[in-house]
Amino acid sequence: MIRRALWQGLVAGTVGGVVMTLGEKIEQVVTGRPDSHVPARVLQRLTGLPERPGTQPLPVNWAMHFGQAALLGVLRSVMAQAGLRGPVASAKFTVVRLTNDQILENATGVGAPPTTWPRTELAVDVLHKAVYGFVTGAVADALAARNGPGPGERHAARRPGRHPDAGPLPREEGRVVSAKSRRSPGGRPRGR
Repeated sequence: MIRRALWQGLVAGTVGGVVMTLGEKIEQVVTGRPDSHVPARVLQRLTGLPERPGTQPLPVNWAMHFGQAALLGVLRSVMAQAGLRGPVASAKFTVVRLTNDQILENATGVGAPPTTWPRTELAVDVLHKAVYGFVTGAVADALAARNGPGPGERHAARRPGRHPDAGPLPREEGRVVSAKSRRSPGGRPRGR
């Protein structure tokens, strides 16, 4: 599962980052909002790279922007592999993405808590991170679905709803399995 989650998450997070960036560029044309150099400044502080005033180097900005998007995609892929899929999972992941940004920006002294931001700036940030979260989620879910339902989905299928007397899946059924391992020797999927 971890190998699949790693490569699928990097792909999903990168796609989410690209779509988010395209949306940001369209929004900037409409609103006139300038480019943000916060990602570069955070990376400079985290790595000890030299800082400079004003506009930051584009490669440093993109390294943090897309690197963070790709790496966080791995978490969304782990969610999908486990069976946490769909819009609710993507909404939860969007909160993680926003939280990750704020931890890094505030811990390095580059940013300020969102409660201090102008409301329009906060709304724009949440909108862009939601685009990232839902696109990353859609890609991660589609890639994970190729391996069938995750353990959580298999557990839910046994007895829909939440019941205090419903125990866990047997250990051998609780792991994430590949589509290949669920096939019979004749190539047809095994029954459940």
